[in-house]
Amino acid sequence: MDITLHLATTLKTLRQARGWSLSKLADETGVSKAMLGQIERNESSPTVSTLWKIATGLNVPFSAFITPEADRQAVFDPQQQAMVVKPLFPWDETLGFDYFSITLAPGALSESTPHEAGVIEHVVVISGELEMKLGGKWQMISADSGIRFAGDKPHAYRNSSDRTVHFHSLIHYPR
Repeated sequence: MDITLHLATTLKTLRQARGWSLSKLADETGVSKAMLGQIERNESSPTVSTLWKIATGLNVPFSAFITPEADRQAVFDPQQQAMVVKPLFPWDETLGFDYFSITLAPGALSESTPHEAGVIEHVVVISGELEMKLGGKWQMISADSGIRFAGDKPHAYRNSSDRTVHFHSLIHYPR
């Protein structure tokens, strides 16, 4: 199944299972009703940031949208955006985590809305230097270094360099 079709189908299925209208989904996610409708009709691909908002508002793991059962190597690269997310391990309900390989293009910025309460993120830089904004302050994380932080607070990823940054992100969801 095409990744964007999977995303559209998953969004509609999750919304309908809750008995929510597009207006209710917009209220819960902070994403416009028009954009949500376009995504459900497979007329538009959301950015990574928008997809995080949707996953958080629905209280589901991010990988639920980008990992069709038949294709565990799917890569989410909306319209060749600056942030590319590839699941390394599929969502594991027993352990409660998502594990991703992420690249951030030169000059790219990705601001993440807070995840659900209790979410903990672990970021390990594989190559390059990643800037992370935590608690309102930017800090540099170099290759072979990592950081653990509360994902239920605002945070951002930035690449101010002229080369792509590659990092892994393990996101642990509370039970």
